[in-house]
Amino acid sequence: MSTPPSSSTIYFYAQTDAYSEFSNFAPFGVSVEDQWWRTVEHYFQAQKFHNAEYRERIRLSNKPKDAKALGMTRKIPLRDDWEEVKDQIMLEAVRIKFKTHVDLKVLLLSTGDAQIVENAPMDSYWGCGPDGNGLNKLGEILMHVRDELRQKESQEDADSQR
Repeated sequence: MSTPPSSSTIYFYAQTDAYSEFSNFAPFGVSVEDQWWRTVEHYFQAQKFHNAEYRERIRLSNKPKDAKALGMTRKIPLRDDWEEVKDQIMLEAVRIKFKTHVDLKVLLLSTGDAQIVENAPMDSYWGCGPDGNGLNKLGEILMHVRDELRQKESQEDADSQR
């Protein structure tokens, strides 16, 4: 695995793409509040709802695409504060993913200062959208987590020098 040049851009989306591990659909589970979630997508989609039974149905779904489909329903009311909390929920889940899976942490840190973009053709919020001008919130979160991990490693290195 080589480090990309600092000025490069890394695009990820499909499971066949390089850096597909960055996707919320990638098969890397997270433990949040003593519950195991198969993927970040499972966790994130379930957080849209206060209905505990429905959240559990999402958590137990077999595939991330099934979790997403369940999360897209409007038959169950979304939590009232969803728009205000969704970015923080995503940040926390991504943080946990990269702290849990050391190989993913190494991969993320290996990207140097490259721009990370979720090349999601139909998502202009979390990804770059159909025209490439989306908000790329997931890419921004990944770069933020990368910076946090880098700072933590630098601090640990400094502490070990004492």
